[in-house]
Amino acid sequence: MHTYYQPHEETMSRDEMRALQNEKFLKQVKHVYDNVPYYRKKMEEKGVTPEDIKSLDDIRLLPFLTKDDLREAYPYGLLATPLERCVRIQSTSGTTGKRVVAFYTQEDLDIWEECCARAIVAAGSTNKDVVQVSYGYGLFTGGPGLNGGSHKVGCLTIPTSSGNTDRQVQFMVDLQATFLCCTPSYALYLAEAIEEKGLRDQIKLRAGIFGAEAWTQEMRQELEKKLGIKAYDIYGLTEISGPGVSFECEEQTGMHICEDHFYPEIIDPETGEVLPEGSKGELVFTSLDKEAFPLLRYRTKDICVLSRKPCSCGRTLVKMSKPLGRSDDMLIIRGVNVFPSQIETVLLNHGYEANYQIFVDRVNNTDTLDVNVERKPDMGSDLDTVKAAERKLVSALRSMLGITANVHLVEPKSIARSEGKAVRVIDKRKLY
Repeated sequence: MHTYYQPHEETMSRDEMRALQNEKFLKQVKHVYDNVPYYRKKMEEKGVTPEDIKSLDDIRLLPFLTKDDLREAYPYGLLATPLERCVRIQSTSGTTGKRVVAFYTQEDLDIWEECCARAIVAAGSTNKDVVQVSYGYGLFTGGPGLNGGSHKVGCLTIPTSSGNTDRQVQFMVDLQATFLCCTPSYALYLAEAIEEKGLRDQIKLRAGIFGAEAWTQEMRQELEKKLGIKAYDIYGLTEISGPGVSFECEEQTGMHICEDHFYPEIIDPETGEVLPEGSKGELVFTSLDKEAFPLLRYRTKDICVLSRKPCSCGRTLVKMSKPLGRSDDMLIIRGVNVFPSQIETVLLNHGYEANYQIFVDRVNNTDTLDVNVERKPDMGSDLDTVKAAERKLVSALRSMLGITANVHLVEPKSIARSEGKAVRVIDKRKLY
């Protein structure tokens, strides 16, 4: 027996979904054209008016938006409703340049929380669960989104936010939390703390939803083993809504997109050409019914694949693969494309914890790649043993990446733990 938060929307026929998307899309294009001068100018530059857009088939005529556009239009340049109708802002966690600020009406918040509720129910949660939300609150969307979704489902919600790990563990034990929401790296940190305190048998967690940073299948297995849970993925981005744009069901073969609210495309990141279903490319989203901050054809930079293969869970919502990397996070080292997730896969497959850092530099006009990873607790510090283990990892990484990395096995617990998004890559090159 499958359960859904919104059964009709999550299981509607393809024809019904397409008709709904078309109706919302046409209204949204006119809403944006009439109320957002910044985007209207982009449409005019492309020679497009709302009258040219007859259905979703014409979406290719519209210009793209990028994060650079959002920074250029900061703070109010993409606002599509009067400010007095807005009740919330959220902001990205970026550290360079102008921040990206997204606006929400009450209706926008309700839809966002409903999408998060779909994710929580898809992961097997009910109103009998105690949900510990250990994502950051405040400007970051993780905490507010899952908090609201948990309320919609009717769960008892513990809004611990991130940090103060001792308190996190205490609440987890005292209140018998059954469901955990946080970044995967912080979940591993919590698992370490639980183990160190000898409280593993007092933890009642059975499932968790983890997102906001890239993580691998190997990391999923590590989380499930250490916390004794089923680990589910969730996807979102502040610019579009926040977590809940897509989510995993029990099949865990991709994340169902809430496509009654967010229309996805896959494009060639170089040419902008829309690619056929099943192709690997950059994910683009159009907000179909967001009022305050509706983005048309927003380029996410995430590389993935879409699939409409029938799902055993009964949901008919299109699936996106776990992002295979980001076009802007991809490292080009000595002419080779390197994704941090590839390095993580090798480390976890060789029995190391997901506590590592990647350093990229340029020395004498040649790129260098160094990977620091914590030694296994039982390895000890014998130099010959450590060097042999490093050589083994160098070989494995060369096979995966096609280039040689310098591997440094460092003391356990010596790499700083993150209570939010983990900082995995430090690129010291002066490329621009």
